[in-house]
Amino acid sequence: MPEAVIVSATRTPIGTARKGTLRDTDAFELARHIVGAAADGLDPAAIDDVILGEGRYGGGVLARHGALTAGLTEVPGLAQNRHCAAGMSAVQTAAASIRAGMDELVIAGGVNSDSTAPRARFRTGADTWADPWVSPSHPDRPDAPALDMSITVGWNTAVRAGISRVEMDAWALRSHRNAVAAIDEGRFKEEIVPIGTPHGLFDTDEHPRRDTSLERLAALKVLHPEIEGFSITAGNASGANDGAAALAIASDRLGLPALGVVLGWASVGVDPHDTGLAPIRAVTKAVRRAGVSLSDIAVIEINEAFASVPLAAIKALDLDADRVNVSGSGCSLGHPVAATGARMIVTLVHELRRRGGGLGLAALCAGGGMGSATVIEVPAP
Repeated sequence: MPEAVIVSATRTPIGTARKGTLRDTDAFELARHIVGAAADGLDPAAIDDVILGEGRYGGGVLARHGALTAGLTEVPGLAQNRHCAAGMSAVQTAAASIRAGMDELVIAGGVNSDSTAPRARFRTGADTWADPWVSPSHPDRPDAPALDMSITVGWNTAVRAGISRVEMDAWALRSHRNAVAAIDEGRFKEEIVPIGTPHGLFDTDEHPRRDTSLERLAALKVLHPEIEGFSITAGNASGANDGAAALAIASDRLGLPALGVVLGWASVGVDPHDTGLAPIRAVTKAVRRAGVSLSDIAVIEINEAFASVPLAAIKALDLDADRVNVSGSGCSLGHPVAATGARMIVTLVHELRRRGGGLGLAALCAGGGMGSATVIEVPAP
């Protein structure tokens, strides 16, 4: 069986939706840019497919559009949607096809533009429409609202895992400090491909806050004051963001220089009420499939859709918190939903290379009561 190796790993800087530098850069341009960057230096004739996670962008196939505009005319495209795990699922799908011996070289990742996302209408009667309309991730219910993740993910997870607001605010502050340190130390330099925008060249993540503090976070109002004890705020939740990430995944039989290897992965479903706990099951399953131990993993990324999610996973899996989100995550870098899963893997690859190799794990929850996790290995240089 061929191994699925990572031969390039790139991402755009992450922008703040609707008011950031990518506010006028649509998903089609993000796709063109990131597909071209991931394919740079590769033989276009050898690329079998482009797979991009996308969500709430009108139902087209961004991957094919991106392939065409990046000059890969003879490469097809596949759109994937697993909500927050869409970009990660694209990488997993590419790795699966390569390990099955079907494809040999695939560009896989995700693209997200909250700033330019189209509005949908839904026909509710002969002459009536829901406008705007958002496709629900699961059937709506009071204990797990389909369109309010602050309750369904953030709050439910905090309650289930016994996590306080003080703990979540402290984790959010840590996230910002880690992200700022990573930016200042140049840790993202190798993974970011700057992109030209109507507002100038964009080359640095803009969502992390240098000036935040525990006092500022504690002063923020909770999102649902009518719910007794509610502890989720804008500060301990992820941002709304724009960005893209993509990797070139290849068969080791091609002999291309490898940055890493995709060892294993898993996706799971849970009751939507427990969406924020889904990464726990996904991690356990992915690690078992990869044939490794959690104690052997050097760096772990658990997306901060809300701060409660990584905190719950750390508690349940008895993880060393110092290994988790070492360069920030959703609360600081932001959460460009369809791109986040791929972005996490990109960051893992480069962080492990910076450390001289090792095992890495990326995991996240996804709307509708889902979770996904991927294990990679980066060889020593």
